Parts: sequence; C-alpha cells; structure tokens
Amino acid sequence: MDFKNLVQQRRSHRKFSDTAVSAEELHLILRAALMAPTAMNRRAWHFYVTRDRRLLNQLAEAKKSGALMLKEASVAVAIACDPEEDGCWIEDCSIAAINMQYQAEELGLGSCWVEMRDHSRADGKPAEEAVREILSIREQRVLCIVAIGHAADKKDAADEDKLKWNAVEMVE
Repeated sequence: MDFKNLVQQRRSHRKFSDTAVSAEELHLILRAALMAPTAMNRRAWHFYVTRDRRLLNQLAEAKKSGALMLKEASVAVAIACDPEEDGCWIEDCSIAAINMQYQAEELGLGSCWVEMRDHSRADGKPAEEAVREILSIREQRVLCIVAIGHAADKKDAADEDKLKWNAVEMVE
C-alpha cells in the first residue's frame, strides 16, 4: 500500500478480535517506533509493552473514559519519557505513536491512541500515575498507550471530500 492510501485508510479501531498479534508483527511495529525522528536525535522515549490480559484490563480502567478498548486489544504499548531528558517529549512520543499506528495499518492491524497525559481515573487518581503503577514504570511521564490488535470493526477510509482545505493558507 502506498503512503497516500495508507494515510487515508488508517482509522482508530476500538473493537478487536481475539486473534493475537504475532511476534513478527509486534517487532515491526516497535521497529517503526524506534525509527521515529526525535528532537536532536535524543531518542529518550521508552516503550512499555504488554500482552498480559490482567494488565490490559487494569490499563482499561486507568482513566475515566476512552480506554475500555484495551480490554480487547492484543497488545498495549505505553509511551513514556522523562521531560528532563527531552524538552520535546510530547512531540517525540507522539511521532513514535503515529509511526506505530501506520505500521499496524500497513500490516492489516487496527490500533487506537489512548491519551493518558492530563487525564484521571474515576476516583480522581491521575491516569499517568495509574499506568506507571500498573506497568512498573520509573518516574517518567506517560503520554499515551497505543492499543493494537486485529480490528473487529470495519471503518471506511477517510472521505477526501471532507478534508478541511480551508484550514490551509498559502503564505508567500
């Protein structure tokens, strides 16, 4: 699939089948993350990967809403960084996350970005703190978790006619 079509096809999936993501597929997805460009080539991000169903269920409850798809995902990858090591940690982690999502799409897998930064659980505990406890992460900021699996829902490609070209301004 060429990049033009890959970008159009990639959609967020929140329903996954029980088919496992293979070790080779996961390797390629993590490879894509590790190849992501970073500010000053710092590569200070860290990727915490789990397939453990107990941990996936706990992660699904790490914030009030928007994380339940982790209960069905085959794999979850939390992306974290120490802001003291990388002042552009949000940007760098974001680029790695989308690299993973594009690689997953190219492999025929579904994925969904689950934002954790500045969110909280139903009891008010910060989502980042909950994720750090669940995955035994050192004192790093957790930007997001990428849920990955075989999509159990069908999504139409992005509609070319709905692109907001009025948001583009040519400055000369």
